[in-house]
Amino acid sequence: MNGQKRQEIFQRLRAENPNPKTELNYTSPFELLIAVLLSAQATDVSVNKATANLFPKANTPEALLKLGEPKVREAIRTIGLFNTKAKNVIKTCQILVDQHGGVVPDNREALEALPGVGRKTANVVLNTAFRQVAMAVDTHIFRVSNRTRIATGKDVVAVEKKLLRHVPKEFLLDAHHWLILHGRYTCVARKPKCGSCIIEDLCEYREKTDVE
Repeated sequence: MNGQKRQEIFQRLRAENPNPKTELNYTSPFELLIAVLLSAQATDVSVNKATANLFPKANTPEALLKLGEPKVREAIRTIGLFNTKAKNVIKTCQILVDQHGGVVPDNREALEALPGVGRKTANVVLNTAFRQVAMAVDTHIFRVSNRTRIATGKDVVAVEKKLLRHVPKEFLLDAHHWLILHGRYTCVARKPKCGSCIIEDLCEYREKTDVE
């Protein structure tokens, strides 16, 4: 795919949704960090239900530590891997209090040192909470990038690097949100809705469907 096509693709995505946002509910960098930590192998809808139960009880590292792991576990038990996630939430809160004054760090190295926080989670927090250029490649973005040929790669890191290199600079800050939403609602896994896709004529996917 050439640069002109990529430019047009992101111009259309921006025109349709000028201010894209994450679908996770949060009111602070800390709430976002916890929500993303909980979102591994879980939908945003299920995470939002869990955090709607958890955050009114405690939404700071200090408050969650005081609440304790058993009550955190109970609050998030509706999502997958809740036992492990509750442990990671508490450990993360302890590190934030001990090493960062209870504040979420705004750099990758410190974020990835937190239990349960990998590269993708760190990228989401850096991009969404701190508005830094970062590309969190999840299954949706991996699929859309490869299928459209905006950025091809055999693994998420390869796709991340190509997106950072090939997405026009003016779109880089919000590209993560546009791609994930496009993958979630239009360029879906089994039957992409090519017939109602605003970038169908620019996409280089060879097996397009007519599904509206």
